Amino acid sequence: MTSRPLTVVKSGGNPAVDAAEICADIAGLVEEGQSVLLVHGGSGEIARLAGRLGVPQRTLTAPDRVSTRYTDPATLEVVVLALAGGVKPRIVAELTRLGVPAVGLTGLDGGMLRARRKTAVRAVVDGRTVLVRDNLSGRLTEVRAEPAQTLLRAGYVPVVSPPAIDEHDQPVNVDADRAAAALAVALGADRLVLLTGAPGVLADPDDETSVLSGYEVPATGAPGRFAGGGMALKLVAAREALSGGVPSVRIADGRVPSPVGRALAGAGTTVTMTCAGAATTGPYEREHRT
Repeated sequence: MTSRPLTVVKSGGNPAVDAAEICADIAGLVEEGQSVLLVHGGSGEIARLAGRLGVPQRTLTAPDRVSTRYTDPATLEVVVLALAGGVKPRIVAELTRLGVPAVGLTGLDGGMLRARRKTAVRAVVDGRTVLVRDNLSGRLTEVRAEPAQTLLRAGYVPVVSPPAIDEHDQPVNVDADRAAAALAVALGADRLVLLTGAPGVLADPDDETSVLSGYEVPATGAPGRFAGGGMALKLVAAREALSGGVPSVRIADGRVPSPVGRALAGAGTTVTMTCAGAATTGPYEREHRT
């Protein structure tokens, strides 16, 4: 894609994640001559804005323990406002202050992230598995990488967030971790760093000292016994990146000083995948790269 090493960084939406420190690390990588694409969420800002607007928030937990945001039409509006109108301008402004040329994008821009809307989502409610049919979320099906490629070649740092655009050309919410994985595959990234509000994958979710230095995610099915809630979705994203050919995936703490630098130096959890020989058969194959 470019002759420079490419790192895709996902900045988690947990309010404790230090976006300023992430931006400082990105500035350092750019100064070293590396290419960086930043994908961000914004769960804290979404919750804050939803509270101000009186929009109730719900989480859907699938039978495999993967948790996702329930996105009704009002929540989708909040997501777009919070990410594109709140979080992204602050990140772009901070990168600009540090001398980094940055451009903010959503998955809608240039049709960059394409998705198929989920007609129904399986969720466990009061111990029973039910189908939720009014959820405006989608599953990524294609990355049109040209907008990000053009910016990267010109020396810019693309700053990307949901939503994506569905098969009816309507916006749908997609998971930012999986969007980061899809972009990393489509752009031929050298590494993907998922920064979150935990020091990595934990053997005991209630004990932050139980961080695992390595975690092997199964090639199919539930992401494993240590993973529940949001961490399960990060491991799904890691698996999709690895299956698409991204050589290195780390899940690390976004709350600490120099979070990107620490992750690249070995902090957090290195994610690998069983049946590694089956790599390059994921949904975001390298044929999406141009």
